[in-house]
Amino acid sequence: MLVSFVSLGRAALRLRRAAAPPVAPWTMLPTPELHQLPPFGDDEAPPGAFQEGSLEICDDQDDEQRVCELVKEIFSFRDSAVSNWIVESKVKLLCAEYKCMRTDSDRDTFLKMLATAYSVDGTKLQEAARALLEIDPNDHRGAVKAQEKLRDQLAPRYHWLFTHMGRLESGVKFLVDLRTQVLDSLAQCKDEVASAALQQLNTTLRELLSMWFSVGFLRLERVTWQSPCDLLQKVSEYEAVHPMRGWTDLKGRVGLYRRCFMFTHDSMPREPIVVLHTALADTISSSMKGIVTAAQRLSVDASAAGGLAGLKMAESEENPDLVKAAIFYSITSTQKGLQGIELGNYLIKRVVKELRAEFPLVHQFSSLSPIPQFRQWLMDRLKVAKLHTLFTEEEIGNLSAFMKCPADSANVRDLLSTNKWLAEYSFVQTMEDPFMRLCARYLYLEKRRGFALDSVGNFHLRNGAVMWRLNWRADTTIKGLNNSLGIMVNYRYFLEDAESNSKSYLEDQCINASDQVLNLAEKAKALMDLP
Repeated sequence: MLVSFVSLGRAALRLRRAAAPPVAPWTMLPTPELHQLPPFGDDEAPPGAFQEGSLEICDDQDDEQRVCELVKEIFSFRDSAVSNWIVESKVKLLCAEYKCMRTDSDRDTFLKMLATAYSVDGTKLQEAARALLEIDPNDHRGAVKAQEKLRDQLAPRYHWLFTHMGRLESGVKFLVDLRTQVLDSLAQCKDEVASAALQQLNTTLRELLSMWFSVGFLRLERVTWQSPCDLLQKVSEYEAVHPMRGWTDLKGRVGLYRRCFMFTHDSMPREPIVVLHTALADTISSSMKGIVTAAQRLSVDASAAGGLAGLKMAESEENPDLVKAAIFYSITSTQKGLQGIELGNYLIKRVVKELRAEFPLVHQFSSLSPIPQFRQWLMDRLKVAKLHTLFTEEEIGNLSAFMKCPADSANVRDLLSTNKWLAEYSFVQTMEDPFMRLCARYLYLEKRRGFALDSVGNFHLRNGAVMWRLNWRADTTIKGLNNSLGIMVNYRYFLEDAESNSKSYLEDQCINASDQVLNLAEKAKALMDLP
């Protein structure tokens, strides 16, 4: 069957019509020129050229019937002797048509059609199963062929389509983005039948992507200030834990006594998949401010050790003899379409190996982790729990005195709905104990299916870390206060115990924690048991 070159030309014309995507003002970076100032005023811009992206748009409305006919035509090639060149051209056209869809609603309709109309063929599956049952037990060759046919029929038909999409240039990235839309559609789908079909579609995509993104196919790359400008910008845009404020902030995070590593994939060049930011220090930091001051302290120590020579080295080089600890303070998975595929744990293990080779004296590995949902959890508990199961009588008295009215669940929620309470230093001091105790309860005692309720904690505990230390006022940014009242937690990696810790957590749901965390959790448990 001949390819419709008119259709191909039309799709290509649509894809060439591009407009710059809307982005945050500080990220709209032109290609640097000598006479231009960087977008952050006096900050230094990194070397390298920036490749501007484009947003594909269409002038014509999507023709749902035309797309359905195109899909039908592609599947008609499956059991025919049509050239792979024709199949590839049609699949490429389908990808172009999908990208040209104007709204998420159109994409959602297409995905539901694909999930329902091209799932497992029940009739052929039954025929394959009957054929296997009718095979003579002594016909081993025939049994193998029948099993292969049955296995083929057990796979949804769109698996074949996705395989061809993955072979296209940028096809793997297309499938990653496609799964992102599938996840969004699943979250909004109310129809039980359509939801089940979309779930099977999601599972098929996840299994395919899991094979293509296995650790053996991933590249470990270090990001430095000499990295290409567009790559640096992506690292800054993807940062979800501690948003960057500008080029100076970014330069610090890839500069002296810092390491930024990422996984990339050959099918998605110059596209970070998982990014890990690490701080190098002489001891494990207990706050974000501590991470910044650690780099300053190491630089001062290096200069003091060597006079003028040491000062010169401190400005441009690191002193490996001063580095004793590595703190993982941010890890971000950049592709929603790879959700559920474990990559972050492999990245941490690779980075540990790299750091031990570069800094032989490093023996302390720890995270400095946010607690994204603690404040929201506490607000929810205040709706349903009795106040004396959360706070002691003395603490309730302190709350009443600060609010100048008898404390109850409602007005405590109102108090925590803003950060005004932080302006009263003496009150902040009195609330350290109860908030730290409640945070230990959230992290150590609150569970989901036997595992830690907190997603960040669950990640590190699965990797074999120990819940080591809670840190009061560790992140006093607006985001840190809104997430966890400013509390952060260190998950420490004792490398010799990591495997056994991971095993005990995964098999027995046992959380390994320090005495500090256990004591706080025990006090919280005593209040929980009150009538």
